[in-house]
Amino acid sequence: MRKAFIIIAALFISCQQHKSNTAQDKQQMIKADRAMNDMAAKEGFNNAILYYADSNLVKFEDTQFPIIGKAAFAASFDKNQDIKTISWKPVNAEIAQSGDIGYTWGNWKFSTKDTTYYGNYFTAWKKQKDGTWKVTLDGGNNTPKPE
Repeated sequence: MRKAFIIIAALFISCQQHKSNTAQDKQQMIKADRAMNDMAAKEGFNNAILYYADSNLVKFEDTQFPIIGKAAFAASFDKNQDIKTISWKPVNAEIAQSGDIGYTWGNWKFSTKDTTYYGNYFTAWKKQKDGTWKVTLDGGNNTPKPE
């Protein structure tokens, strides 16, 4: 009986530890999303995504077929003429129980000289072997100005 109690207690502790790790992983993923936004203001939107991209990145763009792969994405834009006036903020995030994949979504804002655009985004993230989070899928849409 004592042996069964110890096994059950160990399983309970293991499950609680996994739940705690998943919550920690979710916070780290959100932190990566925010860091990518901060980098975009300094280095440019595409440069920030490229820095955080997994090698198997899939990037959706309006009026284009998806760009598949980090190398293809790197070749798709001029690194010296990147957009630095786009910002975003995650509204919510979810993470798989395994703690190795998840997504963030939120609102973005893009300002030009005479117009401001708004929209929503989604970013799927994959946890790397070194514990960092990399973008595996990214896209978004335009919306009216939020009220």
